[in-house]
Amino acid sequence: MATRIEAVEGGTEAEDILLKDFTYDDRPGYVRIYPQGNAAKFSGKGYLMPIRYGEFAPSFREMEVRSDDVWVASYPKSGTTWSQEMVWCISNDLDFDRAKSVMLRLRFPFVENSCMSKFHGKPGEENTPSYKYGFNSVKYISDLPSPRFIKTHISWDLLPEQVKSKKPKIVCVARNPKDTCVSYFHHCSLLEGFRGSLSDFVTLFLEDTVAFSPYWDNLLSYWEHKDDSNVLFLTYEEMKKDLPSVVGKVCKFLDKKMPSDEDLKALCNHLSFDSMKANDAVNYECLVEKKRSSTDQHFMRKGKVNAWKEEMSPEDVKRFDDWIEKNLNKLDSETKVFFQNWFIDD
Repeated sequence: MATRIEAVEGGTEAEDILLKDFTYDDRPGYVRIYPQGNAAKFSGKGYLMPIRYGEFAPSFREMEVRSDDVWVASYPKSGTTWSQEMVWCISNDLDFDRAKSVMLRLRFPFVENSCMSKFHGKPGEENTPSYKYGFNSVKYISDLPSPRFIKTHISWDLLPEQVKSKKPKIVCVARNPKDTCVSYFHHCSLLEGFRGSLSDFVTLFLEDTVAFSPYWDNLLSYWEHKDDSNVLFLTYEEMKKDLPSVVGKVCKFLDKKMPSDEDLKALCNHLSFDSMKANDAVNYECLVEKKRSSTDQHFMRKGKVNAWKEEMSPEDVKRFDDWIEKNLNKLDSETKVFFQNWFIDD
């Protein structure tokens, strides 16, 4: 059965907020995606994406996948950039010079980039990597030499068909949903044209009405494959707690030698929040400077665990807690225990 794509037309509180406060000329609407015609298993909904997804869906589903590809998959604002830089550096023998001189989005491109909004390139730059990536991110990746490094935010259900047979390495990273939501709000307000309040965005998030949602279906689609030999499942929180240990897991997964103590220290320093925020190859300041309305706005904001406590209202915290409890109760006992220990703050 072919993938079904339906336009979002409003009618619910969340959809009305979405269409009122999160559309603009280059992103005029949204669609819900039903892989092979089916709703997402956990929520019973379709995956929400900007309307341009429909233009790229066929080429993306049919994209050639290579067995030596390395993917980083996550729901947005879950530690994706951090994980990409870690994976790339480990895979490329700690080539910090290149990591600081070549934009991450070109050496580790986001495959859905061209789906997000209309691209406006500068005349005369058509043959540059940045233009090619912006114009058609799927083709840009298809034309890259191996080994390729690919970022995605979509669920397992929507990955290219060849992922199942070629079995590329996939590093999944996930984050507590409260921190994810607050970080996603700031990202969308700064870079993606969202005009509503944090409370409005919480409504969108909890009602599965922001791009790449439903959150639970996206997360669980990868969790279901955590024991596959080509999948490594990580959390943002464990990376913050013990990055050297996570580096060891990634080295083993990628069949790379664990760095010496000196090199491990250098890698962890390169991956520190302050270093990442100051690294123009990964901090996306070239995009932020065109959008920011104040000097304290940055792509990399805090890099903290439980930062949601500083911004979320008690009413929205209660909404979130009820939503988490409701969804945890749908999980099998083993998964529920893991997620309770991860999600629920003592």
